[in-house]
Amino acid sequence: MPAKDLRKGSRLPSKRANQPRRVVIIAAPPVRTLDVFGPAEVFTDANRLSGGRPTYEIEIVSATEEEMVATHVGLPLLTHRSYRALRGPVDTLLVAGSDDPQIRYSSDFLDWLGKQSKKVRRLGSVCTGALALADANLLDGRRATTHWGWCDELSQKHPLVKLDARPIYIRDQNVYTSAGVTAGIDLALALVEEDLGTSLALQIARLMIVFLRRPGGQSQFSATLAAQTSATQPLADLLAWMADHLRDDLSVACLAQRIAMSPRNFARIFAREVGETPGRHVESIRLEAARRLLETTSLNLEEVAGNSGFRSGEILRRTFIRRLSVSPRQYRVTFGAKGA
Repeated sequence: MPAKDLRKGSRLPSKRANQPRRVVIIAAPPVRTLDVFGPAEVFTDANRLSGGRPTYEIEIVSATEEEMVATHVGLPLLTHRSYRALRGPVDTLLVAGSDDPQIRYSSDFLDWLGKQSKKVRRLGSVCTGALALADANLLDGRRATTHWGWCDELSQKHPLVKLDARPIYIRDQNVYTSAGVTAGIDLALALVEEDLGTSLALQIARLMIVFLRRPGGQSQFSATLAAQTSATQPLADLLAWMADHLRDDLSVACLAQRIAMSPRNFARIFAREVGETPGRHVESIRLEAARRLLETTSLNLEEVAGNSGFRSGEILRRTFIRRLSVSPRQYRVTFGAKGA
């Protein structure tokens, strides 16, 4: 959605012509450095690639009274200023994650955050920064996410938050929350895309060597990674092999033979360790591959189906509708790169 649409019905003033959008990233000790510098680099690269006057003015601001903030890697981070010294209008305010999600933000900072939320055009968080928004009661009644490892913490402390642990980022009106670490880059790319368009966001992704621009609804885990986290050897090795051989015969009989098990025993152990049947998992990883191809290439439906292991374009289409409630064509229109 274009930035101007976010202001419909709002009392927020329009951005003055040629005035950079002010992006403030809040750092609370011990801050995770990539939560700060990942988004900061996205906005900085947007300035470099947009041509003409800078689009964004980026500031790193401390959540404490001190300008120096401890980081999780042991090196101190010198911010531009403390939140107490911040003056003037802010367009986008993001709270970066702390490596200590048990951090207790001062009541003064939380009050300040609440006041800022009513002034800014966009408010967001990276990783455990969502706990700061929740502590300031800014996520009550909203859909939100955070790093999967701290979802229980957030939901227990703030039961009014409509927590969804699956997506890499969520937008609820003008409030954005994202999952861990690299998801902050995905969120920043999405914000740049809102402001400056898909083409520039993709240019930034390529410049940063980001594998692909991930839509917010994408799971925090890939299907293969999610399965491997719970599987033991030799099943974990088989899962990795499956992801690289989508066009092979991945029937239960063939997979069982590969790790010297009977089909019945293999299906039972697979479901127990992975949490889904072999057939469901094969469909998931093939669907994930098809989504990547639709997002990043101009291959036609039959080519996408063949390269991701589906027997035909029609089977791929039916799988998309059943699993994602959209057709492959609709998915590409929404998430595909322009010109792909």
